[in-house]
Amino acid sequence: MLSGLPAGNSLFSVAPMPQTLKPQVLQAEDMIRIISLSSPVERDRLEKGIEELSRLGYKAKLDDAGVLARDGFFAGAAADRVAILKEAFGETDTRAIFCSRGGYGANYLLDGLSVALSVPKILLGYSDVTSLQIFLWQKFRWVTFYGPMVASGFNKGEGLAEGYDRESFSRATTETRHGWKIGLNGAESLTPGKADGTLLGGCMTLVETTLGTAWELDSHGAILILEDRGMKPWQVDRALMHLKQAGKFRGVSGVVLGDFPECEGPAGTETVRDVAERILKPLGFPVVWGAAIGHTSRPMLTLPLGVRARLSANESIGATLEILEPACTT
Repeated sequence: MLSGLPAGNSLFSVAPMPQTLKPQVLQAEDMIRIISLSSPVERDRLEKGIEELSRLGYKAKLDDAGVLARDGFFAGAAADRVAILKEAFGETDTRAIFCSRGGYGANYLLDGLSVALSVPKILLGYSDVTSLQIFLWQKFRWVTFYGPMVASGFNKGEGLAEGYDRESFSRATTETRHGWKIGLNGAESLTPGKADGTLLGGCMTLVETTLGTAWELDSHGAILILEDRGMKPWQVDRALMHLKQAGKFRGVSGVVLGDFPECEGPAGTETVRDVAERILKPLGFPVVWGAAIGHTSRPMLTLPLGVRARLSANESIGATLEILEPACTT
């Protein structure tokens, strides 16, 4: 905590991160490349998501054999997936890359991305896609987008349970002139205050697994997003303590936590919320619990990663996240 500033009533200001690379804005009738980077995707869920993208005015480009590929619990061999990803990065007829789903396996692709990627393209996904998003930020300073995927969000529909939030998706991918505010409705301020920083993070397990790699997340000056699912409270405790002991909360401006669904422990024991409050509250920066990000049963928000933002956590009126700059260029 900064000297002289009481916990829960502080304003953290940090120097801006190095120059970022922002993708071109998404426009009506643009072509979106759909790829599977991690686990296999079900055809019916994929098709429903594509229908929703069409309703929004976008065209989908996909290679059925590649998107629907199966190789054990991967969506095809690693060599095939990285080749498809490189192709998607380089093609000129598509404006964005939307992931079909998460699962596991995107980390296998990172060693094969040694070429410089100086022309960014919208990359949208969450969960396992965190590995690629952190890699692109640490290596190339790409702005990416943490939000719904074709068969895990768009397939459920706009504003519906396990679906997606239309406004935050639209502002993140189409705004080129101004920032915007996101109401973290239903979220609770564990540690009140205000924080300015660079929005970074994603799925907590994947953030943790960057430790010790050449693309380990530099969280200094960040408003750190952490969310996950299917972990017991003591497993969340272990992950948070690992991140703390690795210095990942040192210099952090604030933290936004997700819902952490399917993370209940035995009756009468600490909850994940309890764990987060016990570990993070003494650190002094603003902490928000229960935002509709990543794994959530509510309409999923889309957050641009790598842009300047301001977190406002208030005990009485809830929390807001203000994106201070557009995430895309013309």
